Formats: sequence, C-alpha cells, structure tokens
Amino acid sequence: MADVPEGYKDVPPEDRAKAKVFFDQGKTVAATGNYDYAITMFMNGFALDPDLVEAHQQLRDISLKRKASGGKAMGMFDAMKIKRPTNDDKQNMLNAEKLLAYDPGNTNHMQTLFQSAHRGGYFDTLMWIGPILQKANADDKKPDFNKFIVLRDIYKAMEQWRLAADACTFALRMRPDDMELSTEVKNLGAQDTMHQAGYEKKGSFRDQIRDKAKQERLMIGDKDFADLSAQEQLIAAAQAEYKADPTDPGKTSRYVEALEKTDHPDYENKAVELLQALYDKTQQYRYRQRIGNIQMKQLSRMERSKRAAVNNAPDDENIRKEYAEFQKEQWEFELKEFQMAAEAYPTEMRLKFEVGRRLYHLQRWSDAIPVFQTARQDPKYRADAGLMLGMAFLNAGFQHEAAETLAVVAKDYINQGDTKSKEIYYWWARSQEVLGNKQDALNLYSKVAQWDFNYRDVQGRIKKLRVAS
Repeated sequence: MADVPEGYKDVPPEDRAKAKVFFDQGKTVAATGNYDYAITMFMNGFALDPDLVEAHQQLRDISLKRKASGGKAMGMFDAMKIKRPTNDDKQNMLNAEKLLAYDPGNTNHMQTLFQSAHRGGYFDTLMWIGPILQKANADDKKPDFNKFIVLRDIYKAMEQWRLAADACTFALRMRPDDMELSTEVKNLGAQDTMHQAGYEKKGSFRDQIRDKAKQERLMIGDKDFADLSAQEQLIAAAQAEYKADPTDPGKTSRYVEALEKTDHPDYENKAVELLQALYDKTQQYRYRQRIGNIQMKQLSRMERSKRAAVNNAPDDENIRKEYAEFQKEQWEFELKEFQMAAEAYPTEMRLKFEVGRRLYHLQRWSDAIPVFQTARQDPKYRADAGLMLGMAFLNAGFQHEAAETLAVVAKDYINQGDTKSKEIYYWWARSQEVLGNKQDALNLYSKVAQWDFNYRDVQGRIKKLRVAS
C-alpha cells in the first residue's frame, strides 16, 4: 500500500493528548482490580481518540482479566440500549467495543467493531481487531463461514491482499469443494505478490504518512532497471533498502521475501544465505525456520516434477522406484524441520499436526498416534488430526480404537458430504470391516456411495460385503 487508503480518519494531536489522560487513569484503576471503572475510563478515551491500537489492546487485556476473575457479560437490558445501530459509524464502533469489553469472546461484537471501524475510517482499529476476530471464529466449535467472508471482503477493500487470502483460506476449509473460493485464494495470493502490500511491514496508518515519491523510487528505482520484470524490480528495490542498512532485520527480511517469491533456486539460495547469516548472528530460531521452509518448498517442486514423470510413464518401474525413494527422503527431511519448529513453538498445534502427518507417511504409526492425540485438542485440527489418528490406529493394529475414534470424528464433523466427511466415513467403514462388523461397514460405505458413487473403491467393497452377508 503506497498510501493510506481513502477514507482514513486521522485524530488531531490535541484529542490524542486528552484521550491519553483517560487511558492512563484506566490502567491505574485496572491495576487495583476495579475493571468496570477501567472500562468506563477507556471508553471515555476512545470517544476522543478511537484509533489508538495500544489502548484497544490494553482494554482487551483488562476485559480478559475481568472475565477470568468472574466478571459477567453486560445485562440484557443495558446491552439492548447500545446494540441498536445508529447512523454514526464511530458510535457503532464504540458501542461494539464496550459490549466486547464485557464479553471478550463474542465474535458478533468483534465483527460489528471490525465493520464499523472500516466504515468510520479507523483503519488501525480495523487491523487490530481483524486477526482477533479471525482466530476466535476459527477456534469456535462451529465457525461462522460468513465471518470469514466479511474479513475477506473488507481486507480486499483495504487492498490487504495477504490478509484477504488468509481469511478466504479459512472459508475454503469450511467448503473445500467450492471452486470459486479456491480460485480466489490463488488470485489474492497473486495480488499480494504484485503489490507487496503488508500492514505488518509499515506499522500503523498514522505512521504511513510519508513521501510518495520516495516510495516510488524504492519500488521502481532508477531507469537503469526500469525494463526489468516486475519481480526483478521488487528484488532490486528490496536490495537497495537492504544495502542502505544491512543491519536492519526488517529490511533484510523484506529482501529475503522478494527473493523467495521468485520460486527460482538461485534467488532462493541467496535468501538462504542471508537467513543463515542472520541466524548465526542472532540465534533466533525464526530465521532457521524460514530456511527450512524455503528448502521444503524446493523439495515440493521437485516432488511435483517427479510425480509428473510417473504419470507420463506409469509402467516404468525405475521411475516409480526413484519417485518412492525421493518421497521418503522428502518426508524425513520435512519431519526433522517440523520437529525442530514444534520444539521451538510448543503451543503451535499446526506444527505438531505436520509432525504427525510425516510420521504417518513414513509408516511410523505408533509414533504418530500420540502426536495426533495432542494436535486434535486444538479445534482447528480436531477433524484432520482425529481422522489421521483413526487411520494410524487402524494401520498400527488397534482396530477398536480406530473405530471408536473415527465414530467421534464423524459425529463432530458437521459438513456432511464434503471431501473430508467422505474420507472420515470411508476409514470408519474400513475399521468396522476389519473388526468383522459387516453390516455397520456396509451402512457406512453406502453413505459414502450416496455422496459420491465413484469414491475410492466403495462400489467394490459394497458388492463384496453384500455377497458375503
């Protein structure tokens, strides 16, 4: 984003100063445990300066402490008084924030705050609450598809392409067969690559008032490289920033990102060199992790190439053997990378889930089982980790455990008939078949067939079971 988006509403310095008095008083009284009065002080401050992210986060921290201490949501009649929408977007935003302060997990209040901040021009507030809304909705037992769409649409309006792509990806997970969503995720990712527009890279919108000509020089550069491709221009601009201050980790990171997005081994290897130097200097694992991510991406490209070779020559045993050997090496490499990452970030369940997947592919089913058991505690991975846990139990010879696990997964999974539900019911049927429960297996296979008659080998299994019964 070269400029602050149209509609941004800046707050006069004198109002910021007046608001700070209320914010400071709110922090002081919150420290004594008087959370309700602290909320009042913060809301008085927001009436003057509604777009100070630091204050929004402080109020949220206070509201979470209040809830942990037994604080209740606002009473029904009091809430009804301020829930009614008005023609004043600022007031709607403040009303939603007050309701959220008394009920910090309420995603409806988060959504109203997000939408009102957009309409009102309070874009720093929008960018603060957006990720909170997205995570809360994703963590919900029953995520609201429409909330991800609201996030996507407003981020698109803000030209925050990466954030829009993230929100769209969550929506796609709920409707994995939606081809329009799938295409849009790809298009939004391409927009992000083209625009290099990241809120995280530029701080608050208050800090983005800068010389447009300077931005253009950074992005376009001198005429010496005006004829280069768009990607090369981005690299050259990032490199110029990096060379101007090679000790700035942020500029190094942007240079690395520009190199990495080319998907070209030479540029990627240069990115690895820069990251390795940063890691050697700081010993911060995040740089080591990025190296691993680049190398895994390179392996994925190689895997696609080798898989295409197998598809083009399906009868060539040498090619098939070479591909199988490569896959095993790829999984082993990725396993080590995700194990290191999971050790560095022990609360990140995605990393544990990825560890489990690699263990499963390497047929280390007994090792994969406890990893999936941990990963499925996260609502975002409950279905995926539960499915793979059941499959791991089945392959490890624990048929009863597999059947019971998959039964629970099937019961909890709400999107009947989609790709994942077919997989769940298929493997649940397989576990019942192994146990000798032919009628139960037949019923489950039949359900899959009614969703997708050509799914895997369900037709053959149904016929076989009916003949045997």
